[in-house]
Order: sequence, then structure tokens, then C-alpha cells
Amino acid sequence: MANTFVFSSESVGEGHPDKVSDFISDSVLDACLTVDRNSRVACETLVKSNMVVLAGEISVPKLKGKPIESVINLDSIVREAITEIGYVNDDDVFHADKVFIQNFLTSQSADIGQGVDARKAEGKGHAEQGAGDQGIMFGYACDETPELMPTPVMLAHHLGHELAALRKSGKANWLRPDAKSQVSVRYVDGKPTEVVNVVISTQHTENVTREEIEKHLIAKVVKKVIPKKLLSKNTEFLINPTGRFVIGGPQGDTGLTGRKIIVDTYGGWGRHGGGAFSGKDPSKVDRSAAYMARWVAKNIVAAGLSSIAELQLAYAIGHPEPVSVFVDTFETGTVPDSVISEAVKEVFSFKPAAIVKQLKLLNPIYRQTTNYGHFGKADLPWEQTNKVRVLTTAVKRLTK
Repeated sequence: MANTFVFSSESVGEGHPDKVSDFISDSVLDACLTVDRNSRVACETLVKSNMVVLAGEISVPKLKGKPIESVINLDSIVREAITEIGYVNDDDVFHADKVFIQNFLTSQSADIGQGVDARKAEGKGHAEQGAGDQGIMFGYACDETPELMPTPVMLAHHLGHELAALRKSGKANWLRPDAKSQVSVRYVDGKPTEVVNVVISTQHTENVTREEIEKHLIAKVVKKVIPKKLLSKNTEFLINPTGRFVIGGPQGDTGLTGRKIIVDTYGGWGRHGGGAFSGKDPSKVDRSAAYMARWVAKNIVAAGLSSIAELQLAYAIGHPEPVSVFVDTFETGTVPDSVISEAVKEVFSFKPAAIVKQLKLLNPIYRQTTNYGHFGKADLPWEQTNKVRVLTTAVKRLTK
């Protein structure tokens, strides 16, 4: 008998309150890196009603103790981010030009800084850059999709992206920024065979009916995104199932940075270590090591060494090496996992400083990551399969 199950993943739109917070935080991060590539940033954002609250720790060495506002206009960064998202309508309570902004950002703790800095410090025991925190990070890849990502989360992201494109095109002027999508996929013997249901909830204006929304989105979004071979007469479409979604965004719900970590990664299919990404510079291994783990896992699968690969990394704050590196191919490997693991350790360096260098993470690229997943976007450095040849060579040598 075939092994059959249904797995669901969700995505959220750019105007979802949590993603508004993420985008503001990543916009602040990019601005800091543009001024000084060595900036240390941990920017958290809260949005509610007509309020934006910034909190966290930022240190920009180039400023030599001067306030961040002397070179970075935080007010403009926040308002430009909200404008880009699309909260610019006259009836928006949360409006780019009208929000009140409160700033509670301070400098990074000197105690944390000495652990991360590549210099000697009392009690540190070495002069290398250490991890910005302790923690575990996971990276995952599989051969289900061209992006080497699980099918449900990629379809959910594509729906959200297409919905935003439709809104920004002006061809459906009743659409508003807040939105969520969800896709349930039936698997048979480990292969995606059918989309069981599609859920889209989108904020809209008063002057459109749910029936109009449903008809338009099924035709212009769902059937454009979901491959025809995965749709059947039994596929269920649940479009704005509450019946009304006029009040949305930060007017309807509070948003916080880092609350959509499963959306940001593998939709619940691959494991997650628990650390959020947005608003953090790459000295924070929560972010950089998760990107590193994805890069390694993707190269393992792209090299044909397995059809599934998951990598776990673990770090101690201030320590320059990972405390563990674990590779699991879930019995899909063409060689033993121990061999792949040994090859991985030869080809890649997992020191925090080396991760930053290998992936060029001091560039202001983080606004690109905020929406529709941090993985699966071809132009990001950790999505490149540029280590396939050297990884394959290492495996061949180790199996001789």
C-alpha cells in the first residue's frame, strides 16, 4: 500500500504586521551596513495601530561614539519601508506619512562585543571572532523543486508573491497589503502528487464582494502559480474564508520582528533551531550560520550526493568554532553520511568569520531576504551551487 499523507505550509504577505516589522528591521540593518560594513545590529521592531517602536542594540564603529542619527535618518528609513510595502492609502490607519516612531535603540553590550570581536580580551582565551550567541541552526534541501526546497512552502511563497504583484500592478485596486497564503500537498511514497487545498486571505477595500475576490484570485493568482498537474477537480479553494478582511495590517494586529521563523525557512518541513533572522547583522550566527547550513545542504543535494540533506550547526557565544556539525541525508545518500560529513568539513569552514567571508555577508543585501522566504531565491549567495564540483571531488577521494 502506498504511503500517503498531506503536508501544509504557509506564507505571509509584505503587509502582514510581523513582516512589516521584519522589513523595517532589515531596512535599518542595510542602512547601517551601507555606512559601515562592520556595524553590529540587532534591531527589533514593533508595529501597532499608527505606532512604530524601534528597540535593540546598534554599534557603528565608523561613528566613533556619535549617535546613529548623525548619519542614518531612521525616520526616513522607516517611512520609506512602509511606503514600499504599500501602506499609503488615505484610509490606512497605519500610513507611511502619519505613523509615530519611537526609538529605543542603544549600543551593543561591550561584554558581547569582546566575544565577537577578532581581538584578545580578558578571559576570552583567543583573538578570533567568536559566535555572537550560543544556539543551534539548521539548513535543509531536497530535490522536489528547482529551488531544492519543499513543495508546499514554495507554492505558498509563490502565491504571496503573485498576489503582491497583482496588487502593485493596479489591476485589482481593491487589494490591500496584508495577506496570507497556505497550501496543502498530498504526498504519495514521498512524492508531491496533488494540491489538496489552497488558502488565501487578503485584505481588501469595502467596495468588493467576497465572491468577486474569490473568482479573481483563483483565475489570476492560484491557477497562474499552482502547476496544472497538481490541481484536480477535488482541489479546494478557500479564499477569504472569514467573509471579510477590511481591517488589516498593524491596525488589526500587532507585529513583531522575528515571529515568522517557519515562514522564513522551510514551512515546517525542515527543522528550525529557534533563532530569528531579520534585523540581525551576520555576526549573529542565528542568521549567518542558518544561511551557511542551507548553502551546504543545497550543494549536497545539487551534487547528487543525496535527494534530501539537513545540516545542524551549534555554537557557543564567543567561541570561534562550531561545537558540532551534523549531516543527515535521511537514508537518501549515495555514500554514507559520515563520508559526506567529512567532505563537508573539508570543503567548508564554519567559523563565524569564515561564514561571513564565504557568503559575502557584510553587503547590504538583507531587505531582499525579508519576504517570501530567506531560501529559494536564486540571486542570494547561500543559494549558489558553486561548491558542487569540489564537494564531489572530496567525496570521491574519501571513498577510494
